Amino acid sequence: MLQLWARTLRFEIDDRAGIVGKPVKENYVGALWHNRLLIFPFVLRRFFSNRRGAALISASRDGELLADAIKRFRFDVVRGSSSRLGASALRQLTQVLTSGCDVVITPDGPRGPAYELGPGIIFLAQKSGAAVLPMNMEYSSCWRIKSWDRFIVPRPFAKVRVLIGHPHPVRSTITEEEFEAERLRLQNAMMSLVERR
Repeated sequence: MLQLWARTLRFEIDDRAGIVGKPVKENYVGALWHNRLLIFPFVLRRFFSNRRGAALISASRDGELLADAIKRFRFDVVRGSSSRLGASALRQLTQVLTSGCDVVITPDGPRGPAYELGPGIIFLAQKSGAAVLPMNMEYSSCWRIKSWDRFIVPRPFAKVRVLIGHPHPVRSTITEEEFEAERLRLQNAMMSLVERR
């Protein structure tokens, strides 16, 4: 059902990073806000079919459905939380990046607050040395679910604009103040792609 519904959507790409359809020369930590997550597996298949990697998906029951969809599009899944990135998940994601593949995270999931970047993605980028690739999807027509992040469901036949931001290197930090500055710098880079909150 999900695949039939997704086929009605019209996609367009705004690839500011210049990576879509190009040979893979560098791997990234892809970052997407949680409320835009529903059709991301179809974006992977349509625009990133030549890239391999893993997505960090919540260990919740809702996450199980998304994990199944991600696996069907030949992306692996690491179960965990971006807000509390445990040692095991951090190790697995770092190994994925070290192998030359990509990682995808929703840095405000699974409980929010919406559009507030958790620390896990900063730790991962610093540990791995991979740049973060901010991503977003905007919809011409959608429903909003009454959830903590007002989860977005595009209506059938809506236009989906996929925005890929410039790669964002995360600097190493020593103090809590430096870490918070890096967290805010990445959060602002991601929010610069958001047109409708």
